[in-house]
Amino acid sequence: MEIFVLGAVVLFIIIATVKFKMHPIFSLTIAAVISGFLLGLSPQRIMETIGEGFGKTLSGIGLVIAFGTVIGIYLEKTGATQVLANSILGLIGLKRSPLAINLAGYVISIPVFCDSGFIILSSLNKAISKRTGIPVLVFAIALATGLYSAHVFVPPTPGPLAAAAILEADLGLVLVLGLLVSLPVSLTGYFWARFIARFLEEEDTAEKTEEKEEMPSTVKPFQAFLPLLVPIILIALKSVANYPSYPLGKGWVFGVLDFLGSPVIALLIGVFFAFSLGRKSPVKERGEWVSEAFKQAGAIVLITGAGGAFGAILRTVDIASIINLESSTGAGGLLIAFAIAAVLKTAQGSSTVAIITTSAIIAPLLETFGLLSLTDKALAVLAVGAGAMTVSHINDSYFWVVSQFSNINVKTALRGHTLGTLLQGVTGILMVLLLYFIL
Repeated sequence: MEIFVLGAVVLFIIIATVKFKMHPIFSLTIAAVISGFLLGLSPQRIMETIGEGFGKTLSGIGLVIAFGTVIGIYLEKTGATQVLANSILGLIGLKRSPLAINLAGYVISIPVFCDSGFIILSSLNKAISKRTGIPVLVFAIALATGLYSAHVFVPPTPGPLAAAAILEADLGLVLVLGLLVSLPVSLTGYFWARFIARFLEEEDTAEKTEEKEEMPSTVKPFQAFLPLLVPIILIALKSVANYPSYPLGKGWVFGVLDFLGSPVIALLIGVFFAFSLGRKSPVKERGEWVSEAFKQAGAIVLITGAGGAFGAILRTVDIASIINLESSTGAGGLLIAFAIAAVLKTAQGSSTVAIITTSAIIAPLLETFGLLSLTDKALAVLAVGAGAMTVSHINDSYFWVVSQFSNINVKTALRGHTLGTLLQGVTGILMVLLLYFIL
């Protein structure tokens, strides 16, 4: 009965999201309620469990999501994303410009949604293509896969944040290991772009989009990097300070790093660095940017909370003993997490929904899989992330952003972008398994 309930509610989430275009907040909440009744919980217990799951999930990451979104909006509105891209391009050189675009996308997607990042940088693709003679298709795939890499692996993007909260993983460890996994995944996209472009023909059959004239930004390169790098460094230092051997001791240094490296404080510091980027803009305009960021963050926070509520309902039964999944090494558990997320991603299109739903499903199974340490839980988050990027195709809004803003047809986008995300997902899970056996 419990297996049937689990399968039925997951199928409901997919059908409701894909066929009936129901917002994930509703589909996840309804799935939680239906699951509760089918699993024999009383109405009062269902509501209590949903409330507890929602609140517990958001208690640690609600503000983190909000602050991360503000940083992303400021980088976008002040032209700092263009500055970041040009800085990386200048560092790597015009001859290796596809690699520069790939790495620029990788860096920018840590605080900026990959859809927005691609739209912002697509005009840069075309300009560099004209200067170098390299087909714009190469830049489109290199940028798309670079943006996609950090999106599913590196906090403060919502997916990894939500998975870390649901699976009770250490956020700093997720960040550090996520950077180790996501960089090779990003480079896989770059090499794929160089390879597949030889076999694809560009056809301007996609709908033309108007190119906006970008105003030159007054932001200096080091200013553009600070809102990104400072929070990441602080969170990483907190993880180092809290390592079981306490390499920095337990004195005042530990206390300062432990406080400043907590995700809420680290992202808040990043927000103030982001504010400095827009100091020359009108106060009213900056207020509108913050309002826009909080509108974006609100939907993400609610989806994340709804996923936590769904997971809390599933935890009321011992799913592990029912489906009898065991793994003596934990590698099998990581592969199962990857496979579930890949099926959900492929079926309904949203990486964030796939991450949140999969995390809710596997949370009760971590003990059965033998994934109990902080490192194991962080790797479980990353295994889910790898599955949630496998694959991006026609039911994913990002697929259409990439194809339309690059003026490439659907067939070419499927062969270039979609196969690229498949290779990236496989690379991601292989990196996770390698880290599992090493650590």
